[in-house]
Amino acid sequence: MLQPWRWGLALARSLTRYSMVAIVLHWLIALLILGNIVLAWTFQNIPQGLLEFKLIQLHKSVGVTVLLLSLLRLAWRLFNPPPPEPPMPRWQSLAARAVHWGFYVIMIGMPLSGWLMVSASPLNIPTLLYGVIPWPHVAAIHSLSGDQRKVVDDAMGLTHEALAYIAYGLIALHVAAALKHQVFDRDNLLFRMAPLGRRLSKEAPHAP
Repeated sequence: MLQPWRWGLALARSLTRYSMVAIVLHWLIALLILGNIVLAWTFQNIPQGLLEFKLIQLHKSVGVTVLLLSLLRLAWRLFNPPPPEPPMPRWQSLAARAVHWGFYVIMIGMPLSGWLMVSASPLNIPTLLYGVIPWPHVAAIHSLSGDQRKVVDDAMGLTHEALAYIAYGLIALHVAAALKHQVFDRDNLLFRMAPLGRRLSKEAPHAP
């Protein structure tokens, strides 16, 4: 039989941690985004050819996956409020929320801009997700005239690139803030999203 203190500890953890669905989506999307950044750096710095084409197709496949998972995560977030934050200055709380929602702009905006760019591209190359699943062009963009598609292609290319630089800044801020809370504040903020579900600071509760 589970001892009362263990029930209390389990309840406390459930109230201070994100749900398992949110945790899995968070880390899966994070890994996919980092992988896609590496892919982008790679195919931009290799000669044109079959390898470049395959890497671009994989980049598009991962981007669509990030888009779908991000929409799922956003829907989950709207119906499952996050756990309360540890005490912190108001400006830090506001900055954290701004970065949080900024990531949603990146996670949804970057794949969308890439999708629109591919749909408007004069190359008219089809997208096969992971070489298997056909992914359609955006019909409203793909049906435009050649000149109109070029305008969209150029605009989305600039948007995609700008969002990439914003993503680098947000990632740096997010990592720096997480390290600050863990190393200096020691307020167990990382515990809310840690995949192992264990408190990481010295203040971890001990069983009697």
